[in-house]
Amino acid sequence: MLTPDQARDRALDLVDRARRAGADAADAVYGASSSEGIQVRLGKLEDVERSESEHIALRVFSGTRSASIGSSDLSPGALDELAARAIDMARAAPEDAYAGFAPAELLTQGPWPELDLIDPAEPAPAALRAMAEEAEDAARAVAGITNSDGATASAGLGVFALATSHGFSGAYGSTNHSISASVVGGEGSGKQRDNAWRSAHHGTDLPSPAEIGRLAGERTAAKLGSGKMKSGAMPVIFDPRVSATLVGHLLGAITGHAIARRSSFLLDKLGEQIFAPGILIAEDPHAPRGLRSRPFDGEGLATRARNIVEDGRVTGWLLDSAAARQLGGVPTGHAARSGGGAPGVTTGNIHLAAGALSPAELMADIADGVYVTELIGQGVNGVTGDYSRGAAGFRIVGGELAGPISEFTIAGNLLRMFAQITAASDLEWHRAINVPTLRVDGMTIAGD
Repeated sequence: MLTPDQARDRALDLVDRARRAGADAADAVYGASSSEGIQVRLGKLEDVERSESEHIALRVFSGTRSASIGSSDLSPGALDELAARAIDMARAAPEDAYAGFAPAELLTQGPWPELDLIDPAEPAPAALRAMAEEAEDAARAVAGITNSDGATASAGLGVFALATSHGFSGAYGSTNHSISASVVGGEGSGKQRDNAWRSAHHGTDLPSPAEIGRLAGERTAAKLGSGKMKSGAMPVIFDPRVSATLVGHLLGAITGHAIARRSSFLLDKLGEQIFAPGILIAEDPHAPRGLRSRPFDGEGLATRARNIVEDGRVTGWLLDSAAARQLGGVPTGHAARSGGGAPGVTTGNIHLAAGALSPAELMADIADGVYVTELIGQGVNGVTGDYSRGAAGFRIVGGELAGPISEFTIAGNLLRMFAQITAASDLEWHRAINVPTLRVDGMTIAGD
């Protein structure tokens, strides 16, 4: 695989070819990855997968018209043809007054922070198999487990590069290690399934395979004998496995494109009290080894730490350059490029700050409620904020967990839900969006 410097040179070369072919402006995104994964099931080797990919994407401008095209053929002749075709496409495209690059004066030139995203240790296939076997063995050893969907251990390496014709070029690499296990418990119609997984840039940051497997087994066994839930309005506790999805809905609603299209339930809510006073949601794209750490964004702007929500109020929209021009703002360093096409929007590592109460204290006064560990379906309306999703988890009776439940729906409106959020103290730091246990009062439960 190419080094970051070589990847940057590839992107620069394609930009030069596009300019020589007649593009008014151009940018190129290069990405490559390699990975190896081993899956075992019931103690036997199930699958060995090795993948390698390399792709380059070109975006060109002819005045205010633009087009994007990509290829996995990086030979000189193919790249020249790619540039010529992109320019022909751009000249036939409609004009877009908002499309274009980030302002040149905002481009970052480095030096960029050291993010420690590359693990020099590369596990051999035999080591990956041993990790998968250890995870599955631990999961199957839990009482009540009757079958297995398998366990997987994988490792990979990737590189990303961006170059523009108006003065930016940069690249960085990262590694990824992951372990997962999924098992089945019970018999007949009472069977249940659950899983556990972890991912990190460095293998040493993962829990042991046995710990991951044991967690998968315990989660599955805890669901055995699931009952039904009655309907009504009651408090809901969101386990950290699912609480991050609520913050994800917030992030989607404050992207510049959603605001510019007037398709966000947070439209005109900038600076208003959305959450309870004291709620903090922060972003840190420079966290060492963070899953979403990156030195620059998809337009060559510096990434930076910021508070997305401060004292319960949204502090600003997440803007790439096109949305900034449309809204009369300034790009915020949140542009994302995953291949061809115009930039999208993404964030760095996010966390919702922990509260003062433990999860047990958070539910201690709930006479009748639900503790959600699994969400099903996509029943969220980004325009109105209406929220309705299938769920599974546990009943809460008298302030304590009282047995597994499934096949019920939780519903509300995200604006009201945000206002009712109370955070527990159990914040962990191994996800891209790190959120503690959350309590939301007054949700509607639809069960039997």
